[in-house]
Amino acid sequence: MQNEEKQWTAVIKPQTGWFELNLRELFHYKDLIFLFVKRNFTSLYKQTILGPLWAIIQPFLTTVVFTLVFGGIAKLDTGGVPSFIFYMCGNIAWGYFSQCFTSTANTFTGNAGIFGKVYFPRMVIPISVVLTNLISFFIQLIFFLCFWIYYLFTSSAIQPNWTIALLPLMLLQMAILGLGFGIIVSSVTTKYRDLSMLVSFGIQLWMYATPVAYSTSLIANSSSLSKYMGLYMLNPMTPLIESFRNAFLGTGSVDISYILISWAITLIVLFVGVILFNRVEKSFMDTV
Repeated sequence: MQNEEKQWTAVIKPQTGWFELNLRELFHYKDLIFLFVKRNFTSLYKQTILGPLWAIIQPFLTTVVFTLVFGGIAKLDTGGVPSFIFYMCGNIAWGYFSQCFTSTANTFTGNAGIFGKVYFPRMVIPISVVLTNLISFFIQLIFFLCFWIYYLFTSSAIQPNWTIALLPLMLLQMAILGLGFGIIVSSVTTKYRDLSMLVSFGIQLWMYATPVAYSTSLIANSSSLSKYMGLYMLNPMTPLIESFRNAFLGTGSVDISYILISWAITLIVLFVGVILFNRVEKSFMDTV
């Protein structure tokens, strides 16, 4: 019996703690993560004529609509920055977060078949989704940089600064925030499917509560809305979008205190998400 026990190379046991994020085990399954990334990216554009070009077309068309509606018709202030590059900058940043959120929101319901057949750390799926969306983001970023370089030489209003070096940190926060909210929704929808119906609608409302289609100066300079400015800045994506724009375009500014609060909210969301995820993954096959 002792010889047979020595032959085991891994022991699978139930999680007992409230917060268990076994990074060593996740690293051990890194090849599986990259395999899921390849699968996700391939299936996303499989049987499409334009393929990965859709990653560019979607934010481009959204930017055109925002430029015509908010910049042309509503004539919202963009701080002197050309409307097109202003809205594109906000769209690609928001797009990465929203895709991480909505894609991880169906982790359990969308992968029940795989989860019911073989063991692997369940967190592998949402992490692979975040990395897949990162590929699409970099495609969009390259497209954005082409326009950015053009406007950089043709418009004196664009004044990038040193905070552009913090782009990896901004992306990390967007990924963590999207992952955290996504696994919270995914955990709850195993029992309450109604919530999954509200995700796409809720993410649209959230976008308009975030300075994607307008600048925070619109809120700050409004006599009726300025009193809610402090509450508005508690939206963790507000300092992120403003920081992203400020880094590339030099428009707007964000108080460091709001950035720290945004990070605190992000880490709390991740903490709560991991707790719920760990609780649900033990018995979700009975309810999904």
